[in-house]
Amino acid sequence: MGKETLTEAQIISTKNRSGIFIKLFLTVLGILVISELIGIKKYSLGPGSVVLLPMLYAVILGLIVTPDILGKHLKFLKKLISSKEIELAGSMVMLALLPLGVKYGTLVDPNIVKVVQAGPAFLLQELGNLLTPLIALPLALILGLKREAVGGTVSICREPTLGIIGERYGMNSPEGTGVLGTYMIGTVFGTIFFGLLGSFAVASGLHPYALAMACGIGSGSMMTAASSSLSAVSSPEMKETILAYAATSNMLTGVTGMYSVVFIALPFTNWYYSKLAPKFLKKEVI
Repeated sequence: MGKETLTEAQIISTKNRSGIFIKLFLTVLGILVISELIGIKKYSLGPGSVVLLPMLYAVILGLIVTPDILGKHLKFLKKLISSKEIELAGSMVMLALLPLGVKYGTLVDPNIVKVVQAGPAFLLQELGNLLTPLIALPLALILGLKREAVGGTVSICREPTLGIIGERYGMNSPEGTGVLGTYMIGTVFGTIFFGLLGSFAVASGLHPYALAMACGIGSGSMMTAASSSLSAVSSPEMKETILAYAATSNMLTGVTGMYSVVFIALPFTNWYYSKLAPKFLKKEVI
């Protein structure tokens, strides 16, 4: 009898979930259309520029229409977006990332020759990923984060890292919360920050080609913003080479960076967390 009741409840839950999915799909579609209609906006700021991409508008619109903000005041949004749609959205993130994961996977074999030909300079820059948890993890623990710190500081948390953490821990885990938090912050502020950094970095005295390699961090939007600003303030004859170096570096980060996170950065971050957490969290559950 108990089993029959449970089965009926599951059937009812599944039927209700299809309606929730439709509402969620329509909301995402609306946000997508509005974001694309706004398009890319570019503003000059000193020697650099600020580039606003549709991805940024989508994040902001997604936050605005939640029940806790605009949904409080608009009745039709209350009916369209509720806590049920928010809960389903969290589960759908991993599904939505699967095509992207496949795309990154297809980069490996066709570009393996380019990876080898690029030389040690391009490949060794991936070791710079280790500086992210080395510096950011203690700060996250000081701020009171627990396992969220592992997901949020293992890298700069772009799409490949989302896939890795989602596959390893699940997006509803504390680690998944951490990686999503860093991803969202990077989406909102990353393009603006790297756009300015690309132009002001010339003052460091480093060669523009070295700076161009540093632009490739695994994020197409951040790489474009940084390399475009860098090429704008460098010698005109360097422009094409700067953009080529940045694009190559970004491609290599997408390929080798994934393995760097899986085999080096994530194990190191977990080990680093096990050493630091008892000190920062004062014997709390870690």
